[in-house]
Amino acid sequence: MENGRNGHRGHRDAAESAVIGRNAVRELLRSGKDIEKIFAKRGEREGSITELLAEARARGIPTVDVDAVKLDALSGGVNHQGIVAIASGCEYGTVDDIFRRAEQEGARPLIAIADGVTDTQNLGALIRCVDCAGAHGLIIPKRHSAGVTPAVTRSSAGAVEHVTVARVTNLADTVEELKRRGVWVFAAEAGGEPYYGCDLSGPTAIIFGSEGSGVSRLLREKSDFTVSIPMYGHVNSLNVSCAAAVLLTEASRQQRTSQR
Repeated sequence: MENGRNGHRGHRDAAESAVIGRNAVRELLRSGKDIEKIFAKRGEREGSITELLAEARARGIPTVDVDAVKLDALSGGVNHQGIVAIASGCEYGTVDDIFRRAEQEGARPLIAIADGVTDTQNLGALIRCVDCAGAHGLIIPKRHSAGVTPAVTRSSAGAVEHVTVARVTNLADTVEELKRRGVWVFAAEAGGEPYYGCDLSGPTAIIFGSEGSGVSRLLREKSDFTVSIPMYGHVNSLNVSCAAAVLLTEASRQQRTSQR
């Protein structure tokens, strides 16, 4: 424990649990999760930071005035907007947690799966889409994928504090598990059924592929269906978060309509 508080080890641990920027810190406070400390740039402050610090002090969370150099080090070069919180660490959930969340809401599971999304901005934006669509969680692999880093937290605009992210050893095995539990699995790839013609109203998982190669061949083969977004312009594919925004919100719409 002492090694975790001193020297390079302590600096690395802090960086890994940093929540950066005003929106992200606000969502962290709203989530009710444990916060070790909040660092804010000393000097004159604009209203939003003052409000965040007042809320933190009311909850007994330590706040520390620091210079810009310290904030730059904590944020790893990400624009910190004068404030960085140190959370107690990323709390990955499980596939069971995702199902439990759907059950608590009385809803059919709606799950996103990220297949090898390595770009932190894309993963953060994908997490934001999961939350905005009201999906019940995101599944990512432990290898060949970005994890929930400070940059991902920042890109999610705080949405990561409201999304259950399950990190699994083997995506193919997890897809098989989802199918055994009654979930229909769709691979988001070109050449499939247009999304507006797909029945996404049941328990649904949608696989979104990597920036370069899309959904892997193995996961395409294990999927029940391939769903596509027709392209009418000169570029033949969407950024992963843009595709997720279209498909997850359509699935959510269908589920909510059919459950009325």
